[in-house]
Amino acid sequence: MLSAVTLQAQDIHFSQFYMSPLNLNPALTGVMNCNQRFVANYRNQWASILKQNAYNTYSASYDQKVPVGRYDYFGVGGTFWGDKAGASEFGTLQTRLSGSYAKKMGGYRRKAHYLSVGADAGVSWRSINSAALQWPSQNNGGGQFDPNLPGEVIPDEKFTFLDLSVGALWFSVLDEDNNFYFGGAFSHLNRADQSFGGEDPIPLYSKFTFHAGGEFMVATRMGLIPGVVTFFQGPSFQVNAGNSFKFLLGNSRRYNQAFQLGVWARVSNQLDDGKLMDALILSTRFDYEAFTIGFSYDINTSSLSTATNGNGAFEFSLVYKICGPERRGVYCPNF
Repeated sequence: MLSAVTLQAQDIHFSQFYMSPLNLNPALTGVMNCNQRFVANYRNQWASILKQNAYNTYSASYDQKVPVGRYDYFGVGGTFWGDKAGASEFGTLQTRLSGSYAKKMGGYRRKAHYLSVGADAGVSWRSINSAALQWPSQNNGGGQFDPNLPGEVIPDEKFTFLDLSVGALWFSVLDEDNNFYFGGAFSHLNRADQSFGGEDPIPLYSKFTFHAGGEFMVATRMGLIPGVVTFFQGPSFQVNAGNSFKFLLGNSRRYNQAFQLGVWARVSNQLDDGKLMDALILSTRFDYEAFTIGFSYDINTSSLSTATNGNGAFEFSLVYKICGPERRGVYCPNF
């Protein structure tokens, strides 16, 4: 059943969406206060009930900004991610190139408004291990599974498809410590066929992403970092919303030493009708000079918690930035 749901081709997602910028919106490519950025993410979901068949997702990306004129810049980057789900080993691999252009719309370096537009193109590979599936024809008549009985055959267990996305982002910098942003992305423009060699094509649902957030210092050494992201894909939708509390460490902001604690909620729709709060997400983040390390844990709050004992997923994120001598342009949101 889980494989059948996955075949409807819903996308991967990270609870720490703010630490996976190129997977969120191509317009975020190059949006940073430094010149280059390396990002790695890993997510493990439902291990408490699926054990070795838990859902595993990993991602790695690189992007950089290229100055254009005095204030504007291009962003260029690339992403590779993989996902494997359930006993059927339903897997996806994707490699993607992204680009953006950020145009200054007003203000000056320490207080400015920018519009960024971006696009990406990728190649994806999907696969499934049909030998690990259990079919109705393998019921021995007594209600038990018999692996010696013949199952159904999937004509083609692997296929490749192209994937295209576009996005836009607006961000305003009020000063070095306060900013806000909002943006959106339109993914899977070409709605590629997802069928495993079947006669009837199964198009990949297009996805609409809307996200917003900011950073606001409310005291000398403490700030609020609210955020929200909404995904609409086919019959499904999901909302992640919450806030992190930021505490500055050390003696100076310029060394980028801070610690964060956050609480987030994930809301989604049920299969037939209605909405549910799927998980409560606890997160931490530590910034130390060029490095950022993030960890989050999903506490399952839906009816599935009976089986999971509340255990949902954990995530680990790592960001490394290279600033160098060039720090022109504008202060950006700290993804």
